[in-house]
Amino acid sequence: MADEAELREQMIDAFEDADYPVSSPMDLVPALPNGPGTTFESGDFSMTAMELNTKTSGGDFPYDDVEAFVDDIIEELKEEGEL
Repeated sequence: MADEAELREQMIDAFEDADYPVSSPMDLVPALPNGPGTTFESGDFSMTAMELNTKTSGGDFPYDDVEAFVDDIIEELKEEGEL
């Protein structure tokens, strides 16, 4: 079982250096430590940033801060049964 708090922390760490506000997923890529291949893992959950973008709507852009973006991604992962 994935630890939601652990995933949230990983995502905030990965996306926080983006130049907010961001208007598309492509605005986030330069901030990622390993680009689209950056992986988020907890328990039996493992997904790259690229997979996040394909398995969710990618978010409701624009975002003014990292917390709002990560909140939406976590919520979508729950709705899709990934978490």
